[in-house]
Amino acid sequence: MRLTVARLGHLGDGLAEDADGRPVFVPRSLPGELVEGDPVAGRIAAPKIVAPSPHRVRPACPHYARCGGCALMHADDGFVAAWKEDVVRRALDAHGLSAPFRPMHVSPPASRRRAVLGGRRTRAGVIVGFHAPGSDLLTPVQACRILHPELRTALPVLERLTGIGGTRRGEISFTVTRSETGLDVAARGGLPAEGARAAQLAQEAARAGLARLTWNGELLAQNAAPILRFGGAAVALPPGAFLQATADGEAALRAAVLEAVGPAARRVADLFAGCGTFALPLAARGAVHAVEGDAAMIAALDAGWRGASGLKPVTTEQRDLFRRPLSAAELARFDAVVIDPPRQGAAAQTAEIARSAVPVVAAVSCNPVSFARDAATLCAAGFRLDWVQVVDQFRWSAHVELAARLSRPHMAPSTSTRPQTESE
Repeated sequence: MRLTVARLGHLGDGLAEDADGRPVFVPRSLPGELVEGDPVAGRIAAPKIVAPSPHRVRPACPHYARCGGCALMHADDGFVAAWKEDVVRRALDAHGLSAPFRPMHVSPPASRRRAVLGGRRTRAGVIVGFHAPGSDLLTPVQACRILHPELRTALPVLERLTGIGGTRRGEISFTVTRSETGLDVAARGGLPAEGARAAQLAQEAARAGLARLTWNGELLAQNAAPILRFGGAAVALPPGAFLQATADGEAALRAAVLEAVGPAARRVADLFAGCGTFALPLAARGAVHAVEGDAAMIAALDAGWRGASGLKPVTTEQRDLFRRPLSAAELARFDAVVIDPPRQGAAAQTAEIARSAVPVVAAVSCNPVSFARDAATLCAAGFRLDWVQVVDQFRWSAHVELAARLSRPHMAPSTSTRPQTESE
């Protein structure tokens, strides 16, 4: 069957229609391409590109054909940037919203400082890498183009850990984070760390110079607490803690949040605050109340603030914002709110912000669909969507992140859109 790809779906696969008008997914294709293949369950698993798009390029990674870590390396950078912005525009348009778009920020290759890799024992040995497209099979990625070099050099270490604690029946999930003091490895899914096995795992971590190794939630080895700095504060990361994928992308999101909040806001609520990515830099200007559901992350944020100098007061609160959002009354004392929820967005918390007197919201999102839904709630309550900026720190993937400013112009403490510098 020959089909013409009409557009890309939200996961980056091409979408075409068969003769009966039924959708057919075509992986690794681009709009306008003529493709050939046999659809099975509405998908052509291995399409032949009969007439390629002018935006098609040779993938920069030798693993791309077998690895599912990237989905858009066959498209030029200009196409990917335009497509990701269009994903956000279409999500907003579905709710009748529009906004000016700031220039997109793209993280460079080999800059991923945090990644989740799989490890499995096989008949021939061990494999550590990413899953193949649409499969639970693992693909080795020694020449990966997205991982920071320090994460790539850790792959042999993960292979040895898999050989000690892995099985052929299951897979180990390794969350690897690059910190100032070394690599932090949090492993889940391996054999229990008991007796001789625990000693072997700890010895391997020490020999490899890992900052820390945790295994199924148990601390096995720590040479140094994994440290990152947010706004000058040194934060000791809990095992497997959420972190922006690249330092470069984090800096772009931080700059956008600082600008959105503005210099006049003296009391800021940071919701879904994590370990302090935004709360601690904001504390250089004014008081911050940081709210996070994970006890370990909010404790790390608090300890980082207490160990820093020159920051305004930061109060912390462990709270499930899905079940118990900050109420409109509780939000009344803040000049601005920063909100960075998980992929599902924050419908309940957004509803309380909409009912509150908060004049400015700095929103960060990893899901344009849930962002657009929540932004529509705010705009219906009198907010204006001032601007949106796409930040592409998951390069060559279909993942889209963004920052945005929403304000009630007649209430906002500052409507300045002058870019803020890191020193501010």
